[in-house]
Amino acid sequence: MIIRLSLEVLLHYLVDTTCDTSFFINGSIQCYSYFSIFIYSFVFCSSYDMVHYGHSNQLRQAKAMGDHLIVGVHTDAEIAKHKGPPVFTQDERYKMVRAIKWVDEVVEGAPYVTTLDTLDQHTCDFCVHGDDITLTVDGKDTYEEVKKSGRYRECKRTQGVSTTDLVGRMLLMTKAHHRNIDSSNYQQHTDNFGKVCKGHSPWTGVSQFLQTSQKIIQFASGQEPQNGDTIIYVAGAFDLFHIGHVDFLEAVHGLAERPYIIVGLHFDQEVNRYKGKNYPIMNIHERTLSVLACRYVSEVVIGAPFEVTKDLLDHFKVDLVCHGKTNIYPCTDGMDPYAEPRRKGIWRTVDSGSSLTTDAIVQRIIKNRLLFEARNQKKEAKEIAMIQALKRREEEKTKERPLAVL
Repeated sequence: MIIRLSLEVLLHYLVDTTCDTSFFINGSIQCYSYFSIFIYSFVFCSSYDMVHYGHSNQLRQAKAMGDHLIVGVHTDAEIAKHKGPPVFTQDERYKMVRAIKWVDEVVEGAPYVTTLDTLDQHTCDFCVHGDDITLTVDGKDTYEEVKKSGRYRECKRTQGVSTTDLVGRMLLMTKAHHRNIDSSNYQQHTDNFGKVCKGHSPWTGVSQFLQTSQKIIQFASGQEPQNGDTIIYVAGAFDLFHIGHVDFLEAVHGLAERPYIIVGLHFDQEVNRYKGKNYPIMNIHERTLSVLACRYVSEVVIGAPFEVTKDLLDHFKVDLVCHGKTNIYPCTDGMDPYAEPRRKGIWRTVDSGSSLTTDAIVQRIIKNRLLFEARNQKKEAKEIAMIQALKRREEEKTKERPLAVL
């Protein structure tokens, strides 16, 4: 059987996997990118405006429902028409989705509205979407047709992450996300990006992500390095995990026949020391899940030391240490953090061929600030209108029941 899933952040839905299954996911990714997903037995459909760990978590759950996960990604034109300006280009989004380890196949240019023809074209039995609402530019449910046909399933979204929140962090230049969300400046997100005068949508806004050991286990590969593996260590912030990071890790992955890549993630305070401003945009817990979701990564060191020491190299039995062509920041004492791997002759500079950086993404957001503010307010207004319409419909049904009894 086949299911179609559509997610905005995350899915929690279990399906019998005793038979061959397929999914279809169609949507956009929120880092201002979008995609869709098809899996033999399932279909997954959604908008991924900016690819983040919430989307990855959706795909992880989708993959658990079948054997082959196909993700459909919307074009820039479709996203701009129905939601607003994307931050990532469609080509960037295609590659970002392909890099998520639970994805088997990507369909480029997937339709924004999921129809029965879409499911049939990809041999999908039904579609799955999160418990939020996805609407077209004129306020219609994009899953109306498949819902009426009984080929629709629903799952829960990932709490504590949204593109709205991430964009707000970039524009307001706050550091509250490094600790908690009690800061009054941080709460301004709800005014600019997730709140309109007539109310508040439960799907567009700011919430707090709470990391758990179970979530890390779900994302981790659980695989130890084997004899014959080349253990490669890379370190950094890997903030707002993007196509530049993917290109770098893919290039590192290609350095060995059997690579085992360990990513060392620096703590928030360390990243802020050498990057300044309000970096990192994502805190250490969020960055951990983002990196673990990448198909090229085998293991993550949470809170890795800034200096790559002999003890670290010996502990992980590292064969090769790699760094991109970006700047190498010195240690607090001014020393080279990669002095030891250079001394041992296991240092390698890797050219990913990509010029995209986290700074460049932030500049894209700042450049189009007014458009993004309008986008989120418009999106929430449509969602609130839909909620109110559903509420009125339910109230009318409740009033009719006593009359039916009489």
